[in-house]
Amino acid sequence: MGIGASGPFTTPQEARDRIASIFGGIGLMTAASPAVTANMAAGLVPKGRIGCLGGAVLDRKYHARNPLIAATSNPARGSRSFGGVARNVAENLARLGVETCFVSVVGDDEGGRALLSQLRDLGVDVSSVGLIDGHPTAEYVAILGPDNDLALGIADMDVFEAFGPEMLDRIWEALAACDWVFIDCNLPAETIAALMARKSEARFRLAVDTVSSPKALRLPENLAAIDLLFTNVDEANTLLGLDPAARLSATEAAVALRGRGAADVVVTMGARGSAIVTEAGARFQDAFPARPVDITGAGDAMIAGTLFALVAGASLDDAARTGALVAAMTVESPFSVRPDLSPDMLADLPVPPSAR
Repeated sequence: MGIGASGPFTTPQEARDRIASIFGGIGLMTAASPAVTANMAAGLVPKGRIGCLGGAVLDRKYHARNPLIAATSNPARGSRSFGGVARNVAENLARLGVETCFVSVVGDDEGGRALLSQLRDLGVDVSSVGLIDGHPTAEYVAILGPDNDLALGIADMDVFEAFGPEMLDRIWEALAACDWVFIDCNLPAETIAALMARKSEARFRLAVDTVSSPKALRLPENLAAIDLLFTNVDEANTLLGLDPAARLSATEAAVALRGRGAADVVVTMGARGSAIVTEAGARFQDAFPARPVDITGAGDAMIAGTLFALVAGASLDDAARTGALVAAMTVESPFSVRPDLSPDMLADLPVPPSAR
């Protein structure tokens, strides 16, 4: 895939200029609904509060300089940052101007305190995060090949077992004040089930990301409490209990998951796009073209962009196009969350192709 020949986005203005020139040349602005064209011209304005519950992780990335060789030392370039699906979504939302609260558990250690300080400085409400003695803050190590694709991921997430159902009583008032609550499946299965059971007590809409194939199985059989489910095609097939011989396509899997009760379902396939299934039916959304520098955080950016547009009043189809745009801009940077992401960065950009 490619987005022009001049390399990745480096500044907000370059992102605007390059994408606008590409879409201006192929007429994709006409594919957007008039409302979306007007909103993108004026800038989407978020009008709600989003709560993010789940992973808060210290990320370490190692980019191999040469093709990886097993069972030996490989030269690499390393970096450290803050991560975790829910944390990344919260940071993206804050940078896009959304009122955001974040709920998780971290170790009572230097890494955990630094992670919370960074979110607090961005305006995220972290007052409901628990500091846990006896467990280090969660850590994730990503090994990427010279092609920038993930070759191996290693995770120490034991601290999240401390996020039990009893914690919901302490944070419920904060959640009840939200328009949307987003959770990732780093939470224990019993905590997810308890939150879904209590959802009827509050007015918020619930969005869920499955995170990985093993963690997708933490969701209950009945998904009726979920207003918007994000998953990829592998995780969707795992959640449906299907073996490789019975594997479903993204659209088929999304339809099946909606049959399990989820109101709306987005099943992603990376650069190949996403299947969207709602009460109105199924359609496919093309991915936004990009030249990846680092794919880590793409799914989190897509989720954040979608939720940002939803609280700004967009339809799910239009919101998913905004999510695709934020994801593409993220993979064209070396960061899991673009530090220059802002509402102004999106305000003058056209949307990706319409769902079909």
